[in-house]
Amino acid sequence: MSKKTVIIGGVAGGATAAARLRRRDEKMEIVVLEKGDYISFANCGLPYYIGDVIKSRDALLLQTPEAMKKKFNIEVRTRAEAVAVHPKEHKVSVCDLSTGAKYEESYDNLILATGSSPIKPPIPGIDGQGIFTLWNIPDTDKIKNYMEQHRPGRAAVIGGGFIGLEMAENLHGAGLDVTIIEMQNQVMAPLDYEMAQILHENIRMNNTELILEDGVDHFETQNGSTRIHLKSGRTVEAEMVLLSIGVKPNSSLAKAAGLSLNARGGVQVDEYLRTSEPDIYAVGDVIEVNHLVTGEKTMIPLAGPANKQARICADNITGSQKTYQGSMGTSVAQVFDLTAAAVGLNEKALLASGRKKGTDYETVVINQKSHAGYYPQATPITLKLLFEKEGKILGAQAVGQDKVDKRIDTIATVMSMGGTTENLAKLELAYAPPFSSAKDPVNMLGFVAENILNKMVSFVTPAELDLLLGTEEGRIIVLDVTEDAERMVFSIPGSVHIPLGMLRDRLGKLNPDKKIITYCSIGVRSYNAARILAQNGFRNVSVLAGGTSFYKTYHHTVSGQMPPAFSKTKEKSPAPEKKADKTPQKIQILDCSGLQCPGPIMKVNETLKQMQEGARLQVSATDMGFARDIDAWCQRTGNTLLSTERQGKENIVTIQKGSVAADSDFSESSPSVSAASCFSAGQGNQGKTIIVFDGDLDKVLASFIIANGAAAMGRPVTMFFTFWGLNALRKPRKVRVKKPFVEKMFGFMMPRGTTKLKLSKMNMLGMGTKMMKKVMKSKNVSSLEELIEQALANGVKLVACTMSMDVMGITPEELIDGVELAGVASYLGDAEQSNVNLFV
Repeated sequence: MSKKTVIIGGVAGGATAAARLRRRDEKMEIVVLEKGDYISFANCGLPYYIGDVIKSRDALLLQTPEAMKKKFNIEVRTRAEAVAVHPKEHKVSVCDLSTGAKYEESYDNLILATGSSPIKPPIPGIDGQGIFTLWNIPDTDKIKNYMEQHRPGRAAVIGGGFIGLEMAENLHGAGLDVTIIEMQNQVMAPLDYEMAQILHENIRMNNTELILEDGVDHFETQNGSTRIHLKSGRTVEAEMVLLSIGVKPNSSLAKAAGLSLNARGGVQVDEYLRTSEPDIYAVGDVIEVNHLVTGEKTMIPLAGPANKQARICADNITGSQKTYQGSMGTSVAQVFDLTAAAVGLNEKALLASGRKKGTDYETVVINQKSHAGYYPQATPITLKLLFEKEGKILGAQAVGQDKVDKRIDTIATVMSMGGTTENLAKLELAYAPPFSSAKDPVNMLGFVAENILNKMVSFVTPAELDLLLGTEEGRIIVLDVTEDAERMVFSIPGSVHIPLGMLRDRLGKLNPDKKIITYCSIGVRSYNAARILAQNGFRNVSVLAGGTSFYKTYHHTVSGQMPPAFSKTKEKSPAPEKKADKTPQKIQILDCSGLQCPGPIMKVNETLKQMQEGARLQVSATDMGFARDIDAWCQRTGNTLLSTERQGKENIVTIQKGSVAADSDFSESSPSVSAASCFSAGQGNQGKTIIVFDGDLDKVLASFIIANGAAAMGRPVTMFFTFWGLNALRKPRKVRVKKPFVEKMFGFMMPRGTTKLKLSKMNMLGMGTKMMKKVMKSKNVSSLEELIEQALANGVKLVACTMSMDVMGITPEELIDGVELAGVASYLGDAEQSNVNLFV
């Protein structure tokens, strides 16, 4: 006699289990009870139907009751709600929602595939008009109909998880202004904060407002609009609201039947997916599973695991003894033009479990390209790997525009087979320029992890560097090994600048007893610098993980302001009207797509040098930080950023060499002109540069008084100290450094710091100097030491000339904190932006 299986729930797990049962047993009686109107629909595709990416509603319906009956001889009853399970009697109480009739359905085996539901907390006003959740086809229809009838212009999404971010993207794509409100300090919980910052920056770059660390206090609905009152006191206006706060397992039926549940309401099952009642199985979002990395019980509500569980469950009901090992939570989501993916544990989970970085686990962060950089359309991918000292992989994360899923899937495969970081390095992966690199990003993760385990390199994260700068500033050296053009774009305050190509010749200028942290744009040159230092007696060297591109993104503002290079308009800014007597200027095209940072900046720098003043250059680059960097570079070099826009995977910027002329085709009021170009066009260069050549007290005093005055007026100020002026920057105490004899004699004869400087006239063997300082004190005039502190606090850049330091025998360790080291080219870059240049 054939057996009968009843399945409660007809979406992912239920429909898959039913079809697999039929393939295994042609004679079995199979009944699917679904309280909704639809079965086997693509709930992961719902946001894309709302955003009109998926055009047809029917495309979401993967199976119908009629098709299931015809193809598989499975009886599917929609609008049939299971209201109670009676394990002892092997019966289910069912309510026909169409008629209200109730009946009993017997079973030999029962599968619970009841899934999960959106969390809807008891927030005042949460049931107001225009406030929705998205979980099934009826939810989708309600949202679609509301958008067609009310034509909302502004939407708010509460929650920054998968569905929330996908809905934000699709509502934005449908033409709405969107605000995302997330109570935590980041979106996309599977990612660590620094990886999520890449998403935060990109969300804002796509003209979507992002509010973090703020929750909803209550909703107020009036006149077809919803006012969202946040706990901070801030309010947000929206014409429609999408709730995406989280999900909870639909386990009330299991609980009432006496089945074992965990603390979160998940149904507990064994390795065969049986519940505490041997003839009742459960699959999908409703169950508790083993975490494959930790071995602990957890909840992982994902479609992939649900389908695999359903298949194993059906096989076991039909006589197999297959086990479900568990899940690693492998996940991926599209967030505007980025893809974010993760597998296994993140660092937050490791720290929460009491594990310590450096003792219990290590991390790697690298920036790589989606395929060979020289092949068109290569885009950056940032990857993070977490692993134990023995090489066991604990988890990985990746964010980028292209082929992110491929890398996470590869790592997930290695993890599922018990592989290690060594296996990542050894993987033989398919390579051709359009698809990958000869050293795939996954291989690179393995290579770098091996270097860490073999103690060839150690890394410092952006957060760890910030902590060191705050607590160990005098005991560390932050070494910038980028080129001069890159330093014009960005430098870490207080860093020492020695380009990689000059490092071997200037090792004597660095103190081997200090901790040295090297950095470049993405981490490759800084790793090479670290190896040079380590093999030349420097024992405490680390590399800034991810380079400055990752560091800048980590410090991306959370205030909700757009990056300066992007306008508020959602469409491309219209070209300003041209005057009738003007001949349109030819624009030179420069394609930097695929070039890794700092490649685009360096190419722009080289190209503009060959162009005439006033000529225009249009640059395309796939590097995500290019638009931000080029804005800073233009301001530093006196060129003008005319426009910035995103086209697909590329940033397209237009630059004019020099400043915009008054009768230019681009007017100052044009919305496509950046703040930098308006500054140049309207006021001219406003910076001040001061060369401090002399080391006399009165002259140094005068230079700092002028510098502080200019800084107080909001002007950028650079003070370039050269030859005798360097003595003003020397520390007052003697610093033990190894020097040749002649350099030691120079140091002995020259004044050491501000307290030893003398007046240029009327010094009178030091009496004049003492009298000057006394008068200054009585007149409440700041001392030179106080003026220097004020200058640093006001953002005045103090630059020590490296050439003069070499000549004078002064090492970086002998200079006060906060001084940058640079050459003449760096000073000249600032001087080009200045309308005042003093020589003191």
